[in-house]
Amino acid sequence: MATIDGTEFDVAIVGGSYAGMSAAMQLARGHRKVLVVDGGQRRNRFAAHAHGVLGQDGRAPADIAEDGRAELWEYPTVSWAEATVESVNKAGDGFHLVTHAGKRYQAARLILATGVRDVLPDVPGLLERWGTSVFHCPYCHGYELQRQPIGVLAVGEVSMHHALMLPDWGPTVFFINESFEPDAEQLRQLARRNVCIERTPVSKIAGERAVVHLTDGRKFDLAGLFVASRLEHPMPLAEQLGCAFEETPVGEVIQTDAMQATTVEGVFACGDVARGAGNVTFAMADGAMAGIAAHRSLMFDGL
Repeated sequence: MATIDGTEFDVAIVGGSYAGMSAAMQLARGHRKVLVVDGGQRRNRFAAHAHGVLGQDGRAPADIAEDGRAELWEYPTVSWAEATVESVNKAGDGFHLVTHAGKRYQAARLILATGVRDVLPDVPGLLERWGTSVFHCPYCHGYELQRQPIGVLAVGEVSMHHALMLPDWGPTVFFINESFEPDAEQLRQLARRNVCIERTPVSKIAGERAVVHLTDGRKFDLAGLFVASRLEHPMPLAEQLGCAFEETPVGEVIQTDAMQATTVEGVFACGDVARGAGNVTFAMADGAMAGIAAHRSLMFDGL
């Protein structure tokens, strides 16, 4: 395989957060030459602590990521490029990557670990509290609220899942916010879970934690507020390659099989970009699978 700018790799990984680094670890341990291209925008950069990660519970997400990067640097076959990939295309038996700075790389296999961007409802005060008192995952942040009053801000029927879950973490108010109207069966389910339904629209979120102000002047002082963000892909690389997508309740993700292979031969995807549920542990596990699968394809494809 010819080189581009004098550099070729067995596997290029786009995205150097938990999933991408986990994939790189497996490949490095297989003595494969790996390039990680990372733009430095972790999805959970807004959170001060990561919870529910065995062995890392309560640590700062940035510290976990930095430790992972330091461990990768111990492997001599790993290269790291701080850059954003602008385009990628399949050519012959490999893939060509071009960064925004014009750097060009080539690899035999490609792993997409680009992560996603969270799109929140347009409610004043919501974005400023994202990751500190406004959350999407109760397993990541619910325990720390210590069963104090909490809320769910609906974005549609998908928010029923949040509303039915959250009472295990505290007394729950479900702010419908004119996003949908629960049917009779959904109302029965909410009643069985002792969820308080509030139909008056939300005007803003204020206070040190999450004080929900309604348009009629009432307000709810909550320990935390949960909302289902809409997933948005930060770069169009999967589309450029022709990867298939699948729809989830929170947006499209790249379609993969049990080995994290996409519908394009030689391309794998892992982490939040390939599943509807974002979680550091899931990302690491998906990344490990993608790295192993990419290595297996290098070993066995064409035999």
